[in-house]
Amino acid sequence: MKPFMDEEFLLSTPTAQKLYHDFAETMPILDYHCHINPEEIAKDVCFENITQVWLGGDHYKWRQMRSNGVDEYYITGDAPAREKFQKWAETLEKAVGNPLFHWSHLELKRYFGYHGVLNGETAEEVWNLCNQKLQEPSMSVRNLIRRSGVTLICTTDDPADSLYWHKELAADDSFEVQVLPAWRPDKAMNIEKPDYAEYLKKLGQAAGCQIETFADLKMALKKRMDAFEEMGCRASDHALEYVMYVPETEENLEKIFAKRKQGEMLTKEEELKFKTAFMAFAAEEYTKRNWAMQLHYGCKRDNNAARYAQFGPDTGYDCINNYAPSAQMTDFLNALNEKNSLPKTIIYSLNPNDDEAIGTILGCFQDAGVAGKIQQGSAWWFNDHKTGMIKQMTSLANLGLLGNFLGMLTDSRSFLSYSRHEYFRRILCELIGDWVENGEYPDDERMLGKIIKDISYNNAVRYFEFELKEVY
Repeated sequence: MKPFMDEEFLLSTPTAQKLYHDFAETMPILDYHCHINPEEIAKDVCFENITQVWLGGDHYKWRQMRSNGVDEYYITGDAPAREKFQKWAETLEKAVGNPLFHWSHLELKRYFGYHGVLNGETAEEVWNLCNQKLQEPSMSVRNLIRRSGVTLICTTDDPADSLYWHKELAADDSFEVQVLPAWRPDKAMNIEKPDYAEYLKKLGQAAGCQIETFADLKMALKKRMDAFEEMGCRASDHALEYVMYVPETEENLEKIFAKRKQGEMLTKEEELKFKTAFMAFAAEEYTKRNWAMQLHYGCKRDNNAARYAQFGPDTGYDCINNYAPSAQMTDFLNALNEKNSLPKTIIYSLNPNDDEAIGTILGCFQDAGVAGKIQQGSAWWFNDHKTGMIKQMTSLANLGLLGNFLGMLTDSRSFLSYSRHEYFRRILCELIGDWVENGEYPDDERMLGKIIKDISYNNAVRYFEFELKEVY
């Protein structure tokens, strides 16, 4: 029997162990998509206790605590931090097979030096150890980033954001890690939302213009893109129900926009026409600026109406949506391609059943000049576990070029989540190592080492064209 989460964790063959320890383990981290707060980095925040770090905004953990029958008082309520931690520890011991069990123990090992098992009985010991450790200067936000080997972070930012904290960080020579904004214009696109008119006012103020027409909206967005570009932005991100394609004329699009501006609700068809045009405009601008376009879709959000009214979005009440017409996504990409306005694109579906459809779509729109111009993103959200990662990478290998894959991202709000890159790299090395052991790929150290290092880091450096050096 193997020891619990030892140095060969998830590495069952000599080849997998060699690939990980010789090529993946010490590679830097490029976190090109996350939800980290740049203000906390700028202020170099220190955390008071482990509950603040782990449970302050982690809806992954909140879902499991609710599944364990824990009262909301101990999850998002006003219970003392020590009691919240106890409830999480009691929940975690039941999470056999869940990635949270592995992530939590990797974080305890790497950042706190704890090699035991967190459960209800050990909670007091772990609580005291972690809180004592958190008082050390090495556990400030910036030092956690440094200790993790991170070279660059892309946050997730609204077009109306002033980017004040990014500017502060860019001017601070004492912090060597690049913290760049990434463009997330969902609020500008979601014309059906009740607060859309209020958002347009906010966006107009940020752009220094009035937004009365769809043309005005596009001009305001261009101005804000200029501001993001000045701060080093290289990527956009869109959260979509699915990638739609319902084209309409400019004249009718202006009528749709005017109708909504007047306070009228749109039909679903009108909404889709507007969003199609919005996405086409955005993609054309990304192409001009050499930004990558990330498309996240397949999520049905805020399903518990009572809890949404109580807690708001992003609190653990989302699920997989199995409606995603791949034909419309293909038509959308083709329409962009016809106009020479198809940017570098990364496609993520929350539904793992979409993997093969995505894999075949990628091959339709690849182009000279960029290796893997159209990418399938890493296993996302409900899929970023061992089974999901293996499935996504196997599908990509079957239908495309795994060697061009951009690898892992945290998609997280926590500064301890960089251990997820270790988790991913171990699974990557186990998967490829198994193929080598089975004689399905040659045991060639040069080729294998390059593939592992590229997926771990270098492919993302090249793809986004960040000002970073590749590591070999």
